[in-house]
Amino acid sequence: MLDSIILGDVARISTENRELLKRFEDSTLLISGGGGFLGAYIIDVLQYCNENIFKKPCKVICLENFITGVPERIKHLLSKEHISIMNKDVSKPFEIDIKPDYIIHCAGIASPTVYRKFPLETIEVNVMGLKNLLELARKSNVKSFLSFSTSEIYGNPTPENIPTQEAYNGNVSCTGPRACYDESKRLGETLCVSYYQQYGIPIKVVRPFNVYGPGLRLDDRRVIPDYFKDAFLQGKIVLLSDGKPTRSFCYISDATIGFIKALLSDCSGEAFNIGNDEIEISMLDLAKKVAEIIGDVEIEHQQSIEKNYLTDNPQRRCPDLTKSKKLLAYYPSVHLQEGLLRLKQWYINNYNLKT
Repeated sequence: MLDSIILGDVARISTENRELLKRFEDSTLLISGGGGFLGAYIIDVLQYCNENIFKKPCKVICLENFITGVPERIKHLLSKEHISIMNKDVSKPFEIDIKPDYIIHCAGIASPTVYRKFPLETIEVNVMGLKNLLELARKSNVKSFLSFSTSEIYGNPTPENIPTQEAYNGNVSCTGPRACYDESKRLGETLCVSYYQQYGIPIKVVRPFNVYGPGLRLDDRRVIPDYFKDAFLQGKIVLLSDGKPTRSFCYISDATIGFIKALLSDCSGEAFNIGNDEIEISMLDLAKKVAEIIGDVEIEHQQSIEKNYLTDNPQRRCPDLTKSKKLLAYYPSVHLQEGLLRLKQWYINNYNLKT
């Protein structure tokens, strides 16, 4: 059974975008990385529509090898008639006996701690996995293809380029400890544009900005789950920096709406920032928010045992959403405080935690 917090998000996404989502009726979607944080929400929306909105259900094929995906996150889908979950590594050549109408490539390794440990696997899924799916798209004459890039492609933007527009070329190291992720995502965007220009494949690229919410594992090692884990289990949040770097965080339901709007848009060959420009918050102030939400939590500064933990870490990150608002009618609505409270409840429900 789908968790009540996620079900509430999925129901809101589906009902508020009912007419848009009807375009998926009686179609076939292939989603790589559907057991991951972002992909699972998309599949849940499609299944909700199958059960509550569509007259003719869509078929969803999820390709997943669960290197970072979580089997438990999508186990409620195993019995669903129109959902197929296949154990495949898209970075390796694979065969599949379908011609999808839509392809969504969101397989990847996104946690900095994890991709620094597996740099080659990170590059392979972001480049070869993408190319394999682009080839499938070319042979299948798809209606649309959505590729997940990242706000990391901007690197550490100069102050005058924050908030950051899609036209900004980026300030990225090609040899640093984050390069395996940043540069393979940049090359992935080049692949997408090249396939669009050479073959006319209707490709769209999204650049998510620090998406968080239910489904983000407590041991994910990104900042928000790290803070919650420390607060719940230790009563103390440990900052592994001076707390000055800033980020803008986007709740998962808002991000999912943005991803779907990009996929179904007519803006082929374009890249879109998907995030929330409501607030750019420092890591120290974020820690204070989580501490307040949990209650009776201290904040402590320490140095990471990882040698390269802070190397090439961007000091600021905030999206300029002008393009997404104009072309996609994308307007995030979940405030940070609300999203953190929903995530807190999800952790309590799913990890048997107490405050």
